[in-house]
Amino acid sequence: MRLFRPCFAAGWLYPEALFRLKTDKKLLCLTFDDGPDPATTIDLIDLLDQYNIKSLFFCNGQAAEKYPELMTLIISKGHMVGNHGYAHLDGLKTSLGKYVDNVSKADTLTSPLLFRPPYGRMRIGHYRRLKKKYKIILWDIMSYDFDKNFGNEKSLQVLKQKLRPGSIIVLHDNASSSCLKILSGFLDFTNENGYKFVVPDLQRISQRNTKARIG
Repeated sequence: MRLFRPCFAAGWLYPEALFRLKTDKKLLCLTFDDGPDPATTIDLIDLLDQYNIKSLFFCNGQAAEKYPELMTLIISKGHMVGNHGYAHLDGLKTSLGKYVDNVSKADTLTSPLLFRPPYGRMRIGHYRRLKKKYKIILWDIMSYDFDKNFGNEKSLQVLKQKLRPGSIIVLHDNASSSCLKILSGFLDFTNENGYKFVVPDLQRISQRNTKARIG
């Protein structure tokens, strides 16, 4: 079964995670997981430039290490980078120590402040440990752009139909995703309907985490 929004239990399991921006204005946050990827990242950046949109890229540490020039490009264009782990580990199948070490290993390659768990899941113990250091960002809309059996048009319709003020949207920055095939249509739709894109306040998150570590 496909869940286009996180299940109700997710908010209970991860109460301090950010699923949606707290606003009633037509503001959205566009995020991309799994990159950087030479097959897609440059084209995504070019497309975002055309629409003058800044986004949040949750990057895989292994990919960031392999393609540092793409990381430089993302940052130089004014986009924000988040941590998606060094390897794409499933938190439900990985021990606490190994999982935390994997996330920490990606800090200097991606971000020491923002984290999104691969597959959007992890154990309660993982969450409690990681939330002390990172702001954990999940999502409000999953379009299944990574699922080749779902179809481009269905993914685009999910984005259009589920959209609401404050939505955090997750797409995927890799060659198996349909993201590049649907993104321009989605951005045209948001423009026509008066939506604007923003990224999280990194300074506020940094201050919050610093206080948490001191305390």
